[in-house]
Amino acid sequence: MAFVGVSEARRAALIAAGQPVPNPERITALIDTGASGTCVDPSVLQALALTPTGMATVNTPSTGSQPHITEQYDVLLVVPGATATHQPLVRPNLAVISAKLLAPQGFHALIGRDVLSMCLLEYNGATNMFSLAY
Repeated sequence: MAFVGVSEARRAALIAAGQPVPNPERITALIDTGASGTCVDPSVLQALALTPTGMATVNTPSTGSQPHITEQYDVLLVVPGATATHQPLVRPNLAVISAKLLAPQGFHALIGRDVLSMCLLEYNGATNMFSLAY
């Protein structure tokens, strides 16, 4: 579980303009050590009324040598701590790309190495468990 909201910069702009700030969306995210960047399903980005901040090229096994071009957004990403006493992982201005194929698989986001680079990830295949420290 994680939360995606408007970026810190967007939040400040909305407040300055006297407009309401959308509440962060609760999402299900998948850790993806093979992804260099974090991806978010467009349904989440639309629920937050976000507009793209740019375009990004994406290479996947299915795109082969021809990159796919997709929209990029700035968001707030919050991964809660394991308990109420643990600090959450907060990225207030994270650039993410829109990825349409996530929601049908039961996920709203892929957490890539851009976020994981700030963490310690341990995976125990024998027990099918992982721990993420930040």
